[in-house]
Amino acid sequence: MEDTQKIHYMGDNMENTVKSKKKPLAFYLCSGAFSFERSAYYGSKGILLLFIAASVATGGLGLTSDQAALAVSNLVAFTYLAPIFGGMVCDRWVGARYAIPAGMLIMGAGYFIGANATDISGINIMIALVALGTGLFKGNLSALTGTLFKDQDQLDSAFSTQYSFINIGSFFGTTFFGFAYMYLFNKGGVLGYTACFKFSAAIMIVGAIIFVLGWKLLGEHGKKPFLAGQEKDDSTKNDSKEPLTVMEKKRVMAIVLVSTFSVIFWLFWYVTYLAVYDYGGAFVDMSIGNFQVPLLWFDSENAFLCIALGPVLGSLWYKLSQRPQGDLSLFKKTGIGLAFLGVAFLMLVGAEFTRGIGAPETAKASIMWIIAFGFFLSLGEMCFSPLGNSFVSKYAPKKYLAVLMGVWTFATFIAGKTHGAIYNFTKQFDMITVYTVIPVILFVCAVALFALDKNLSKLVADDNENGENKVA
Repeated sequence: MEDTQKIHYMGDNMENTVKSKKKPLAFYLCSGAFSFERSAYYGSKGILLLFIAASVATGGLGLTSDQAALAVSNLVAFTYLAPIFGGMVCDRWVGARYAIPAGMLIMGAGYFIGANATDISGINIMIALVALGTGLFKGNLSALTGTLFKDQDQLDSAFSTQYSFINIGSFFGTTFFGFAYMYLFNKGGVLGYTACFKFSAAIMIVGAIIFVLGWKLLGEHGKKPFLAGQEKDDSTKNDSKEPLTVMEKKRVMAIVLVSTFSVIFWLFWYVTYLAVYDYGGAFVDMSIGNFQVPLLWFDSENAFLCIALGPVLGSLWYKLSQRPQGDLSLFKKTGIGLAFLGVAFLMLVGAEFTRGIGAPETAKASIMWIIAFGFFLSLGEMCFSPLGNSFVSKYAPKKYLAVLMGVWTFATFIAGKTHGAIYNFTKQFDMITVYTVIPVILFVCAVALFALDKNLSKLVADDNENGENKVA
């Protein structure tokens, strides 16, 4: 670890860019904003499914479960599509520090409208506003975080740690809201769905205020669009009219390629969620002693493990980066993440063997298989998901930083819109076959990434020495 901070200047102001293991305070400002946003999002996402399908007498809209599932699917999908357009805004017209709190306030307005919705039209307006706000918030906050670190070796560690903050919000949202709508906000048998949406709106307003009050911690970061350039001390002028160099084009190709593997990862990640809820509800004994564990707490396990694993893996990636041979490439880390996801599926295979393959629902597997499933699922997620933000921050041409961060999230949009159809397709086959074939697919992808690592890594290698960094 270095003992000194490397300080850069932009005009007359000092940046909070550091080149040491210690993270700047601005990093915690950005990470805290993510915690606020994710707590509102995950809490409301879980409540939304219940709110739409619950009867009017219990505080719901009294619509069908199909309408509820479609609404939640749209919420997930479009909040991952919108960052592409939000990235364009911050690449070209607006500094990220301004777009981020604006996005939080728009999301807050969406949740407030959801709290007052009386039909599906109101819910659709809520979804549209939450998606719009997320577009201004999510990718741009990740891009802003990446600009805070001059030492690129810190990025994997930083984004792994930030992912823990994200999951602190997720854990709070899924755990607190699940309790609050049933008990805290319950008014004479009318469950507190709408009060939860109002609470989400309040969270977003408070989060936006805190972020604005912390602007001074950002120095000059995020004041200008990314297209205008962030590194005034860079020896290469970042001219928005200059075409991309050969090296920059290769790196854009690498980002698109990694995003393609992200589709594979998140597609099966979402399928695992459907699988574990279907399988766990029917074939697993969810009791510990006399206590019946709610299956919904599987979400809380995932969030808790991501919180715990973030600092551990962040420290591991940083230590590996200090080796003479350097850190593992993102392609290898992606392979490791896919492999752990495959191992998670094998836990369901193990559960099925212990209870008897094809046995009736009266034969139950131990809850420990579900706990182990959640552990490997979360480990795979932590090896993969936060590092994509790091990869884009390292290698995206600065003038397209935010929009390429949006491309990364677009992969999740594709997975979110298609995983239901994929899962329905798998139901045509024997369960044990499906839960065996899926890990094989994931293991093959992992092996392919390791085998092709050297060739793939050349896409992001600095080839100045070969004289190839020229405009094509």
